Amino acid sequence: MSQVKASHILLMYAGSARSTATRSKEEAQTQIADLKTQIDGGADFAALAKSYSDCPSGQSGGDLGMFGRGQMVGPFEDAAFGMQVGEVSPVVETDFGYHIIKRTG
Repeated sequence: MSQVKASHILLMYAGSARSTATRSKEEAQTQIADLKTQIDGGADFAALAKSYSDCPSGQSGGDLGMFGRGQMVGPFEDAAFGMQVGEVSPVVETDFGYHIIKRTG
């Protein structure tokens, strides 16, 4: 498996890499946990990405397209490559903030 396709929701916080967010790290943790609960309860991943994600990909429902190893930061890549298609990750922390990742291909 050389490439996967995934979508994500990213919540940045004040001080995370490339962040313009003003929320605290604790606020980001609380909000991402709430989003994860909503997704686990059947909420629409793409709709939540459009409403909440701090990544420009949010406008397309969080879709990051296809990517190979070495293109994403380590924890994100490990989660994306470690899931089955259709699976949603637990909350993943990177230098950019907190992610929820959905493997889509």
